Amino acid sequence: MTEVAFPALSKESATAEGVVSTWFVADGESVRTDQLLAEVQVDKVAAEVPAPCDGTVHLLVTEDGAVTQGAPIARID
Repeated sequence: MTEVAFPALSKESATAEGVVSTWFVADGESVRTDQLLAEVQVDKVAAEVPAPCDGTVHLLVTEDGAVTQGAPIARID
């Protein structure tokens, strides 16, 4: 099992909250390494989150759900 964390996008506050603005995969979908999983945003900074490994993705956060930087947003089994 590999956790996919919300990336640190705000240098002002390590505990700043952001949102998963878009999921590009569905819960339970098979993914490949470097496949685009989500787009996340903190304030006006956005980033894409790729899969760190092959496996089945389990989403832990809903689209537009608030999450703290560094917190897990998905798990890949």
